[in-house]
Amino acid sequence: MINQALNQKNITVLHSNDNWLPLTENWLYNQIRHLPEEIENHIICKTTSNLEQFDLPNIHCLSELLPRFNNLDKKIIKLKGWSYLYQLFFSQFLVKIAAKQNADILHSHFGNTAWLNIRAAKQGNLKHIATFYGYDVNFMPKQYPKWLQRYQTLFKHIDCILCEGSHMAQCIADLGCPEHKIKVHHLGIAIEKIPFKPRSWNPSEPLHVLIAASFREKKGIPYAIEALGQLQHELPLEVTIIGDATPDHRSQAEKQTILTVIEKYNLQSKVRMLGYQPHAVLLEEAYKHHVFISPSVTSNDGDTEGGAPVAIIEMIATGMPVVSTKHCDIPEVTKNSVRSLLALERDVDGLVSHLKWLINHPDQWSKMLEAGRGYVEQEYDARQQGVRLANIYQSISSYSGLQFS
Repeated sequence: MINQALNQKNITVLHSNDNWLPLTENWLYNQIRHLPEEIENHIICKTTSNLEQFDLPNIHCLSELLPRFNNLDKKIIKLKGWSYLYQLFFSQFLVKIAAKQNADILHSHFGNTAWLNIRAAKQGNLKHIATFYGYDVNFMPKQYPKWLQRYQTLFKHIDCILCEGSHMAQCIADLGCPEHKIKVHHLGIAIEKIPFKPRSWNPSEPLHVLIAASFREKKGIPYAIEALGQLQHELPLEVTIIGDATPDHRSQAEKQTILTVIEKYNLQSKVRMLGYQPHAVLLEEAYKHHVFISPSVTSNDGDTEGGAPVAIIEMIATGMPVVSTKHCDIPEVTKNSVRSLLALERDVDGLVSHLKWLINHPDQWSKMLEAGRGYVEQEYDARQQGVRLANIYQSISSYSGLQFS
């Protein structure tokens, strides 16, 4: 709601994301749909997927205007000249929509997307915000040094950089971004759709453990399985893994590593592998489990979470203890008043120690879980974060009289 009656024109924001929307980016859907009604949103993308789950008004898709390009051989699409041409088409597509909608702000999601959109933002006379999410912060500059130089250009022209937490903010500053352009903005979750059901565990029953992530090295899934493989001698376990490999060869290799570790500890009969599932299924499964384990690591190619996995925030919100690692901004989202359940990266013994603490102190769960839920409600409620994002938009727009609450 606007505090002052100065809403002569809504703030119109164009959201640029290459594909709207992968199953693993549910958090972006929540980010946009929870903005106040005074923010008029338009999604500008190159392709679409999963619209049955992530449909919103005003989705503008370039591939729908250029259907013949969708049938081109992938080898042609990967050619440098073709990529440049396609991006040029996209930039002009974006500028035309900006003019038609009288847009005020371009919000580029991911740092590399923001760099590609610099020209369009200028041509459209748009204020430009970029949100960095993870791989664009660490992996890309390390693996492809040209991106470090590209980011210097981006930081010069961008109006504001958003990121998930203080760790990522420092990483972006270390890349060369002026600190006054960086704002921490927590990703929100649909807290109103996540009932708080604090878990309890009876030592007479198996401990049900949930793992949910794409099969990528940075997710640390083999370390979780190693820890559970050792813990199985202490008590009965039942483990569920939600997620799978992408076609990328690194992800496929990680899947083989995961399967190898499961076999090493003879866990086949104790592990259910459900593959990728819709978000609703993830939440449904969550309430059937006692503990969530998500031991993120810095991968050998430099990839990191950047911030913290949204799944961790959601699992805390459901009322489930989370065992994780001191990685990126995970410590920022796992605060509670009882005990940290964070191990060092790749520290299997540390993970086992935290799991053992949970099974030895079931009487301590309630206080810890209530504190976790309270913190998530305060800092990660998508509705409140939508208001905070709207105020960031207002702060860089020409509508200085608007204030959202």
